[in-house]
Amino acid sequence: MKWITLISAATVFFSIPAQAQHTFPSFADLVEKTQPSVVNISTVKLPEQSEDADIPQAEEFLQQKNPQQVSLGSGFIIDEGGFIVTNNHVIDGAKEITVTTADNQHFDATVVGTDAKTDIALIKINGDKNFQALSLGDSDAIRVGDWILAIGNPFGLGGSVSAGIISAKSRDIESGPYDNFIQTDASINQGSSGGPMLNLNGEVIGVSTAIFSTSGGNMGIGFATPINQIKFVLKNLKEKGLVERGWIGLKIQPNTEDIAGSLNQQSAKGVVVSAVTQESPAAKAGIEAGDIILAFAGQSVDNARDFSRLVAETAIGQKAEIKLWKDKKEQLVFVDIDKMPEEKQVVQVKTPVKAEQDGFNELGLKLAEVSPDIINAYQLQPQQQGLVVEDVKTDSDAELKGVKKGVVITHLDKKPVFDINDVETYIAEAKAENNRPVLLLIEENNVPHYAAIKLEKDE
Repeated sequence: MKWITLISAATVFFSIPAQAQHTFPSFADLVEKTQPSVVNISTVKLPEQSEDADIPQAEEFLQQKNPQQVSLGSGFIIDEGGFIVTNNHVIDGAKEITVTTADNQHFDATVVGTDAKTDIALIKINGDKNFQALSLGDSDAIRVGDWILAIGNPFGLGGSVSAGIISAKSRDIESGPYDNFIQTDASINQGSSGGPMLNLNGEVIGVSTAIFSTSGGNMGIGFATPINQIKFVLKNLKEKGLVERGWIGLKIQPNTEDIAGSLNQQSAKGVVVSAVTQESPAAKAGIEAGDIILAFAGQSVDNARDFSRLVAETAIGQKAEIKLWKDKKEQLVFVDIDKMPEEKQVVQVKTPVKAEQDGFNELGLKLAEVSPDIINAYQLQPQQQGLVVEDVKTDSDAELKGVKKGVVITHLDKKPVFDINDVETYIAEAKAENNRPVLLLIEENNVPHYAAIKLEKDE
């Protein structure tokens, strides 16, 4: 168990701004207005349909005497006809779904559609009643420090309200490809999943999705999916029952100062293309591994997550403008947006390679050309192209950048390497250009990524 040292308030001295020197607001009117639209959700699941290890801590399961399980979560009404937003993990694998409204009425519900990538589900109450719906706000307008309310069903106790502030925005907790969470210190516990996060106008600005906890209970760190991200998902679920996302066939990684320098870019802007899928829209538009994407459809690209969402939320069949840093200058290309396939195959150039070499080079690496023995030793594909890293020099820039023994280097400075002579040629070119870093394209567990490696200084 981790312990945190607390400092007595009597020992802390600070001044409070004049505008903040007043009593805290009452949220009673806001709760009275919004709580009728928040529901409790219980589901009956067969044991073989549940995978406890994969369920976020924000959901609670109660084992019953019969061979089924009851899952408790939260949701909120967004339409008078009884459409309800919740988390996918709340209703995933459900045999039966029961919704309990704030006035203790019970309704059966059916699944309209789900999206595992954002952990969002849309369900609908089976009934003729006109339901009170919540309004959806603008999650981009919120600021760190703003007050929010969270309403949910913690531990199956029923409707509960907690208040807090926005602690951070755009959090990546590595739960999915489009992580962009709002972080709050409002109390969110098991069973609160799917409940709304509200601004002081009573508008939904997020959906409570996960908590950070070492005990299973609230520790002051909760996460909500921003409503602006969910609007796209809900529109697709309501119209089609699933989410169709745009796709152009790229793998990308963050840009760094070293990578930017190796490509003669003034500063590390945009994201780096690390691989392009064969026959994809990106390949047809002339985009290549090693290009840097600066803007998409007129919006600047600051990180890989934002770029992925921009592409995913672009209408299929539309043509989008992409600004690239390519061949040491800015260029514009136009790419057709395709439908994201279930599985994406990444380009892997396969060419024969040769013998073996000893000793570290100016990159701080000991490299070996692929041979039958090397293929067996490192369990490579029979037609693997490139050079295998057999050792990394201690304290070298390569070691600092995470280059490991056993990875395969397929390109240097965006040019394919077939043998040791290629490496020596490209290193000599870098030395002739003021010893600039060399850009390596590395395959690790079949996943490509770039690293810009500084040359070792002559001693």
